[in-house]
This record gives sequence, C-alpha cells and structure tokens, in this order.
Amino acid sequence: MSKVALFGAAGAIGQSIAAALSSEGKPYRVIGRTEASLRKAFGADRLAEIVTWNPDSPASVRAAATGVKTLIYLVGVNYWQFELHPELMRKTLAGAIAAGVKNIILIGTVYPYGMTKANPVREDQPREPNSFKGRMRKAQEELLMQAHADGRINATVLRLPDFYGPGVETSLLHLPAVAAVNGGTADMVGPIDPPHEFVFVPDVGPVVAKLVDTPAAFGKIWNLAGAGITSQRELVSEMERQTGKRLKLRVAGKTMLRLIGLFKPVVREMVEMNYLLTDPVIMDDSALQQLIGPIRKTPYAEGIRQTLAAVASKR
Repeated sequence: MSKVALFGAAGAIGQSIAAALSSEGKPYRVIGRTEASLRKAFGADRLAEIVTWNPDSPASVRAAATGVKTLIYLVGVNYWQFELHPELMRKTLAGAIAAGVKNIILIGTVYPYGMTKANPVREDQPREPNSFKGRMRKAQEELLMQAHADGRINATVLRLPDFYGPGVETSLLHLPAVAAVNGGTADMVGPIDPPHEFVFVPDVGPVVAKLVDTPAAFGKIWNLAGAGITSQRELVSEMERQTGKRLKLRVAGKTMLRLIGLFKPVVREMVEMNYLLTDPVIMDDSALQQLIGPIRKTPYAEGIRQTLAAVASKR
C-alpha cells in the first residue's frame, strides 16, 4: 500500500501537489465531489486515479480512502460555512482510520494563530485565534493532532500564508492581475501598504511531496513562509512594471467591506479577517527547512510574470 490520496483535490493547491507527485512518477488518487471537475484537472495524467466521494457518508469516505497510505487533506468549504471544517475533519478521520490509512497531512492556514505579538511567527507561537474562522481551523487541527496523540493515525499540518499564482482566482492579487492584462479597474482588499507575504502555489507541491516521504514530519505542525516580505502595493507596482501600464485601483477597507457585505455574503465574511492586512502574520519556516532541506521559492517578479501570462492566455 503506497498510494497517496488528495481529498479535495481540484483546487490550485491540489493541482500543485499532483504535479509534484506526477513529476516523481508516483501514482496518486484525487478525490472530490464532482467527477467532471476532477477529469478536467487530472484526466490527462495516467498516474491519476479519479474517485468521487460524499463526505457526509461514512461508507463513501471509507471507500475513497481504501488502499491509501497517505491522505492529503485539502477539503474546502464556503467562506461563510467555516463551522463545517471540524465536522468534515472528524468524518474524514473516522473513515480514513477505518480504511487503514497510516498518515494524514492537513494543508492549513495562519488563521489559528490569531493576532501575533511579534513577527516572524514560529510554530510554537500560542494559537489564540481572534476570529470565528480561526477558532474553527484551530478545532480542525486539534482533532487531527489528538488522533495522532492517541496513536490512531500519523498526522501533521502544513500552514500556508496567502497564496497566488496562475489560475488562482481566490488570491488577493487575482483581480489586479486581470486588470493589468485586460484593463479596467482592479478591486482590492486593503490596506495594501502594510508588510505581507505570499506563497506561489506551484512551490507548494514539491514541499508536500517531500513531507509524504519524511516520517519525522508527523506529530508536529510546520510553517511554510512566502518568498519574503512584500506588500500588495509592491506587487501591483511589479505588474505595472511588467505590463508598462498604470493600474487603476479601487481599495476596500474594513468599513467598505461591511457595506458591500450587506449584499454579498462572501465579502461580509472577509471583515473579521481584515486584521491579517492591518496586522499581518509573517511566518518563520526555518524548522521546515531543517527538516526537508532548502525550499525553492519563486521570486515575486517571476511569480507575477507567470500569473500575468496565465491571465493573458485566457483572453
């Protein structure tokens, strides 16, 4: 039993991990709710096995996990339904353990840290989430790590900052990239001048692929930092430099998000997380680098170039 399975695979991070596994010649299973989206993303790869599941069905979870050694958990929920995170993790853990899965890797977020007392943040920073979303993500992590402590499964968490890259439409940088290529005004969430970090999505897959083969990774939580400290403003300036065009920006701060949120639920849910832009979390991943060695991090200028090229290819 050596198969790796990506639960919630169809998103950008899942595709990055799949690409890394495929480049190493490793077969893998992709699990999602909709076969069409999985076939669109992975159907051309002979190493990919496509499986659908219903996470609310114990039998479906067990079936999806049968024959799997390492489960990579990327299951997303609507931004206004974060209360589902712990429950989905509980159901997946039960099914995975029943199916004999040995290892599980959760792709996590900075949300459980809450507001930091000092940057950069190491993994031993106390988790004191100041948001509902952070509390739900913390609960998700605790379910997972308790299962490890109980000896039921080997578990680890890889926490990521905000991400961007080709085809990542949920990124803070997506709309500026679209405006940089196609013209028009870029809607952004601000403030856009404070320090921030981003991870380039294609850089994530190789890191996760290494964790799969690193027994010492399990039982601990790891940070993956971005390619250095920057800001949204600096990356917009890089887009302007590469396209030779001045970008028109429309920046919504916390008050404007509240107003827009009266009509758009997803925007309303962004209000409580606005602290990440005013008081950003900058991560220290020196422990991860000691574990797996140097990590390839695409410079922001190159990441922006590839992001703009991906937008241009869709015109």
